[in-house]
Amino acid sequence: MRWLGKRPSRLSSVRPLLGTALALAALLASAPPAPAAPSAAAPGGTPSPVVAVAQGVLRGRTLDGAQEFLGVPYAAPPVGADRLRAPRPPARWPGVREAARQAPACLQFSPFGLGDPQAVSEDCLYLDVYRPRAARPGGRLPVVLWMHGGAYSQGTGTQFGGRTMAELTGSVVVSINYRLGQLGYLGLPELGRENPLRSGSFGLMDQLQALRWTRENIGAFGGDPGNVTVSGQSAGAGSVCALLAAPPAAGLFHRAVLQSGPCTLLRTPDGAGAEAHARSFAAKAGCSVPAEVTACLRAASGTALIEAARTLPTPGPASGDRLLPAGPAQAIGSGAWNKVPVLIGSTRSEARFFVALTQPRLTTEEYAAQVLAGYGAAGPEVLARYPVADHGSPYLALSALTTDSTFACHTAWTAQLFASQVPTFVYEFDDPHSPTLAGAQVPGLDQSNAHSAELAYLYDFTMGERPLTPVQAALGNRMKRYWGAFARFGAPVVPGQTAWPAAGAGSGSSPVLTLHPSATRTTTSFGTDHQCAFWRTQPPRPL
Repeated sequence: MRWLGKRPSRLSSVRPLLGTALALAALLASAPPAPAAPSAAAPGGTPSPVVAVAQGVLRGRTLDGAQEFLGVPYAAPPVGADRLRAPRPPARWPGVREAARQAPACLQFSPFGLGDPQAVSEDCLYLDVYRPRAARPGGRLPVVLWMHGGAYSQGTGTQFGGRTMAELTGSVVVSINYRLGQLGYLGLPELGRENPLRSGSFGLMDQLQALRWTRENIGAFGGDPGNVTVSGQSAGAGSVCALLAAPPAAGLFHRAVLQSGPCTLLRTPDGAGAEAHARSFAAKAGCSVPAEVTACLRAASGTALIEAARTLPTPGPASGDRLLPAGPAQAIGSGAWNKVPVLIGSTRSEARFFVALTQPRLTTEEYAAQVLAGYGAAGPEVLARYPVADHGSPYLALSALTTDSTFACHTAWTAQLFASQVPTFVYEFDDPHSPTLAGAQVPGLDQSNAHSAELAYLYDFTMGERPLTPVQAALGNRMKRYWGAFARFGAPVVPGQTAWPAAGAGSGSSPVLTLHPSATRTTTSFGTDHQCAFWRTQPPRPL
């Protein structure tokens, strides 16, 4: 993840911790689930569901009120000579392909990675499809295509089950893998010249291919190819931003959901920056001879590529080519983008996750020193606005400062860009007792409402450090209904639930739906609560 140099925090100590901790967030949210059981008859002796797609016949399985088709190839394996190339359509298969077991995650480019090496492979361009049990071909149900986060370096779509959302909302849910790290994003001109888009953003091309596969095949599952919502969190939301700005994506989707990844916060390198990064990476991988660089990178072991990336994490998709001519924020601000209704939001205390992982025992003196060093002349005012006494600890004060200056206010600013052009709906997730990710809990720290907190409320996501309570599960069901209604209608209108008004097009106070277990409500104080007027005055700072 990279910040778009618009109005980021100037706190120098926070910048590296966010990049590292975002990767940690993906690690903790991406451990592979247990393998699915072999295909079997559904309870009551009904046969396993069978669907015919363009490549052949799939046999899935039924669980409760939903059916799932797992490990479905949407592209040819990007291995061997196809490494670092644009994805190709998948091959046909003979007979019936069993689709009751999830595919491996893509190769993980991180010092952390997945815990089970058997669940990781370069042959990873697969997706999972979930549909209501009663869905039938031609049913024209709304479709939600989910893209996981992970700083473009790690994670997997297999961790985000869609059975409950499909059953509860009458939607078809698709969760995808896409290439990560420098196998997914490498801005060498030599690689770009090998494809019509002149791009090295192969992960973004994978997402486009998944959308094309969905358009061609989702009708067989009962989905409507003319009503597809792209949805993602963190770097997955950054991918949604890129798709909104990518001309080749026009017409492939019809709504967009961005969770904790506002487009003004995430920046894309230009061609020169992407090439410089790619050259440095190639040299670290032992591929420094220009005439041999592509062959060398294709011949290198996956382990060698991961090792080369340890100190050079991928910057993600680059702009300035035919795939992404301009950065997403620039494209959206200019009006030259794939205009669709947008649902966007963040969690109340995003940065608690990052600060807990990197500075859990921060002292008052260290906090003050960091703020003064990071903000220079503005440092005293920042300390006055975020005093330790008001927050209870240096950890909470720094978390609030960082949340406001990054995710919260950039969510508001990105929403303003959207709202002047399309129907836009803004939320803030606020459960003061939400679980954090498994393995991330630091004893004695309040990590509720941190980055990724909302995931367990929307998907069959098993990486929470504890199960949701009945009250929290009820909030999760309400959230799923909002998301499902947005996918169906382009507006989150749910009878019997709190009304969710669209954001205003002006720069003043605009309604935000606060998603709370006992008091979901509309507020117009989001900008004031997060001190966005102050953060708008802070100049951009190189990261």
